[in-house]
Amino acid sequence: MSTSSKADPRAPGFELAPPGSAPSRPLSPKDANLPLAARLRPQQLADVAGQQHLVGPGKPLARMLDSGRVHSMILWGPPGCGKTTLARVLADGAQGTWHTLSAVLAGVKDLREAVVRAQAEQAQGRAFVLFVDEIHRFNKAQQDALLPHVENGTLTLIGATTENPSFEVNAALLSRLRVYVLKPLAETDLSLLADRALPLLEGATLADNGRALLIALADGDARALLNLLDVSAQLAEGVIDEQVVREASGSRLRRFDKGGDAFYDQISALHKAVRGSAPDAALYWLARMLDGGCDPSYLARRITRMASEDIGLAEPRALSLCLAAWDAYERLGAAEGELALAQAVTYLAACPKSNAAYLAFKAARALVAETGSAPVPERLRNAPTKLAKSLGHGQGYRYAHDEPDSYAAGESYWPDDFPPQTFYEPTTQGAEARIAARLQRLEALDQDADLPAPDGS
Repeated sequence: MSTSSKADPRAPGFELAPPGSAPSRPLSPKDANLPLAARLRPQQLADVAGQQHLVGPGKPLARMLDSGRVHSMILWGPPGCGKTTLARVLADGAQGTWHTLSAVLAGVKDLREAVVRAQAEQAQGRAFVLFVDEIHRFNKAQQDALLPHVENGTLTLIGATTENPSFEVNAALLSRLRVYVLKPLAETDLSLLADRALPLLEGATLADNGRALLIALADGDARALLNLLDVSAQLAEGVIDEQVVREASGSRLRRFDKGGDAFYDQISALHKAVRGSAPDAALYWLARMLDGGCDPSYLARRITRMASEDIGLAEPRALSLCLAAWDAYERLGAAEGELALAQAVTYLAACPKSNAAYLAFKAARALVAETGSAPVPERLRNAPTKLAKSLGHGQGYRYAHDEPDSYAAGESYWPDDFPPQTFYEPTTQGAEARIAARLQRLEALDQDADLPAPDGS
């Protein structure tokens, strides 16, 4: 395996290579057939675009590379942020043997073969770096197979993942790895990459409006930017402008992975914006999720949940409106039905908030889980037959509609010998303020009632 000299992060000029500079290694004729991203892959840390919080002077990966030793780690970040590039640069800097596996394709057999190679390299006094791409796709058995060899130093493991390793990597393995979080590339980093790539695109120039659209469509993904630039150069007649980039891009969706971190982070942001009464921000996150390809039916379900969890009885109509919006989407489909979802989100964010019913239900569920199955008092039991009535079912029940104000003051609806509980504590928000006032009035009637206890005492 080829190695490269270590870059000294303390030396003057430790920064990204300037625009239009040559790649870190000479290109062979066969390289011309490689994707642009592969031809521009950095060979040293100084050429890495972005991630300056990790590779900048005095930062963790720069210090690690300067020491010549690499520890096991997880590189966690979105697609195209440089995880594989950083792993390769670190392996080269440690002058170790590089071996790569894709967790999508590899199995335990492949891991065993890698361990045999690692043991052979270890016997020769050489480091062995195993890079596992998409490590979150390894199952528990595969991850467990790595654990002893990471622990005893047979191999150095560098895993790359787009998913939160706290959820996707076994706790035992994760405890032996350092996690480094990579960020999407900033616009300045993407612009610099475009400048580096242009000398490899024979005769192509990049117009300002083409550059702006290219960077916007890349959405922080270096690989996406270079691939789109490569296609644009093939379509252009010298100048890559906005129209050419649009033709090359086709229909490109934003960074979004159903079931992944981006998915749950964005639905979380939408929910929090609604709860925080920020309709404009809520509409932004709704649009982001729709733009990313999220199933609108999933959004309709989550929006309806918000109506019960965060608006509740402060605005009882919110739930009905959300169900109507859901029904409208099912009837109209995209894109007309999406407007109904946007209407519901705007309304939820703008109207009064109360989680009192949500908290009350949680408390009731908790109490039921903690207590036994107390029998239903006979007066509250169903009495549809003569036998049931002869057993005393329904005897002593007070029909509320026959009482003053349609309220049986002082009546208990709890199991006998069961201390009454207070779950629901209404707020003073919106319609719930009227509910609170009524419940307070009924409580006063209960206190004034002089009735015997349910057991007759």
